Amino acid sequence: MLQITLPEYFVQVNNRLPEEAGRVLNALTEHGGMNKEELSLTSKVKRAVLDHVIMQLYALGLINVNTEGKSKICSLTGLGMDFLTIEANNDIEGLG
Repeated sequence: MLQITLPEYFVQVNNRLPEEAGRVLNALTEHGGMNKEELSLTSKVKRAVLDHVIMQLYALGLINVNTEGKSKICSLTGLGMDFLTIEANNDIEGLG
């Protein structure tokens, strides 16, 4: 069984995410949970690309997507916050 540390895992995650993922995560950090339209405008990520990025971040457990009425609200998870904290401490290169 392969055992790696959380920072090592995050480096591998970061290498597989598109650059737009950093903008999405940073927007959620700065502005909190928001619907996809707000997130697209805030992060400056095209809506078609945003949907793909959201699926990846959700599958990795870095964001939650909850339904409120007809809207899908995206927000950071604890793991997503850890990911950004480690990135901010320069333990992950190239995100954001």
